[in-house]
Amino acid sequence: MTSTVQDAVTFLAGKSDFTPTVGIVLGSGFGALADLVEGISVPYSDIPGFKKSTVPNHRGVLHLGTLFGHDVAVLQGRIHMYEDYSAADVAFPTKVLCALGIDQLILTNAAGGINTGLNVGDFVAIEDHLSIANMAGLNPLRGPMHGSDGDTAGDRFVSMNGAYDTEMLEGLMKTGEGLDIEIKRGGYGFVVGPSFETPLEIRLLASVGCDLVGMSTVPEVLVARRAGIRVVALSAVTNMS
Repeated sequence: MTSTVQDAVTFLAGKSDFTPTVGIVLGSGFGALADLVEGISVPYSDIPGFKKSTVPNHRGVLHLGTLFGHDVAVLQGRIHMYEDYSAADVAFPTKVLCALGIDQLILTNAAGGINTGLNVGDFVAIEDHLSIANMAGLNPLRGPMHGSDGDTAGDRFVSMNGAYDTEMLEGLMKTGEGLDIEIKRGGYGFVVGPSFETPLEIRLLASVGCDLVGMSTVPEVLVARRAGIRVVALSAVTNMS
């Protein structure tokens, strides 16, 4: 029997009555931030509907508590479609965060740099994305309005204009300035992977404005925007494509 979003929420309510307002997804290289959360930690393997991550350094733990004075739900690690999971599987944990009551979502990832103005180690705030997977029909919103996971948040016909919240993005940029960390801006190309892109594929992505390429994040953006959640996303450039 398929576990639903409500099954996960009910399970977590039995662990804590904590209500987060900010959701955070920690991708490759960002996981250590979760160690600063003051609260409870629940392995994904215990939560109904959550799948197991098979990627190194994606610990697969949900943290509920406070972080720098904010009430947060932190996903330490994510799963990916290249692990033989569906788009709906990948998006399920984010659906649960939305159902827990968050109104803002912060996403992080490691990405390959396409724009030659980027360097390994740069941070890039995502302004927009191109999803090859969505164009191929691999969209977590595809299917019945209320699918087997019981998600009822919003319409499946979601406008993606302004998918990345400009106010949150400006806040991210100012935070970087305050910490003397340069944060650049760019467009993100989402591919399923796990193979890296051919030179021709990179040229294609570059030609339509992609500064970065990666294998995550966009499914989470889609379900968050469907639920009316404000989103900001930050990439770390780990290699040049």
